[in-house]
Amino acid sequence: MRKLLSRTEKEYKQCLVLRADLKLSKGKAAAQAAHASILSYELAAVRDKKKWKEQGQKKVVLKVNTLDEIYNLKYESEKFDLPVAIVEDAGLTEIPPGTVTALGIGPASAEEIDRVTKHLDLL
Repeated sequence: MRKLLSRTEKEYKQCLVLRADLKLSKGKAAAQAAHASILSYELAAVRDKKKWKEQGQKKVVLKVNTLDEIYNLKYESEKFDLPVAIVEDAGLTEIPPGTVTALGIGPASAEEIDRVTKHLDLL
């Protein structure tokens, strides 16, 4: 059940960033986003996981156009101590093994995540 936020309570979210340059099918992109969500969730602080769940598990799916952008986001996220995880594909369907497809950031404070992702477009 989603809890309403008080004026002083932080909003929590998770961002899933996919590489648009790979031209993944919708199903493949959804699977990579799911991998990113789970991998970064596992790295989050227990308190942040709890708050995020209470608020309805907000997820925002964003895009980048290059592999370098993925690694730059990872680096910036780590500088702010955000939970962040890279997804490398197994290569069984559309793309070669080891291809970096996505990045998960959070769950964490939306304000903190926005420091890293505010310039990105929605997928």
